[in-house]
Amino acid sequence: MTREEKSQVIEVLTTQLTEGNIIYLADISGLNALDTSNLRRACFKANIKLAVVKNSLLAKAMERSDKDFGELPTALKGNTSLMFSETGNAPAKLIKEFRKKSNKPLLKGAYVEEAIYIGDDQLDALVNIKSKEEVIGDIITLLQSPAKNVVSALQSGGNKLSGIIKTLSEK
Repeated sequence: MTREEKSQVIEVLTTQLTEGNIIYLADISGLNALDTSNLRRACFKANIKLAVVKNSLLAKAMERSDKDFGELPTALKGNTSLMFSETGNAPAKLIKEFRKKSNKPLLKGAYVEEAIYIGDDQLDALVNIKSKEEVIGDIITLLQSPAKNVVSALQSGGNKLSGIIKTLSEK
């Protein structure tokens, strides 16, 4: 790979790192061709971009990016694959689901909305992160609950009142 090619790759990676808020680093080495193909297919279906990168180029892209990746560059050892997603827990769920059939991919680290997770032991914590849409849904449900109670109380009161009037009119 020439210097020009390397600098182009670094520029592309820097752009992706700057634009993305959810970045996972995984180790997919040891997967055979069929499993790798299945993983790529699963990533495509889940709207996750998967790319295999050189650690040195990714480290330089992280340095050039305006984000603070903290301890994440220390996880750049061995084979590294990048996963970009719009949903915070989607790559973690995909990794966990894929590991039911195989012991790979291993999670090296993740950058999720400025939070940094290092190590494969963080996978369960990442799976349980709620996506932006789920949090908004929970807030809307909480906000609707008191209004629903008021409406049902008014409806039940109206039913009692109409029952009383009906009974009085029959007498």
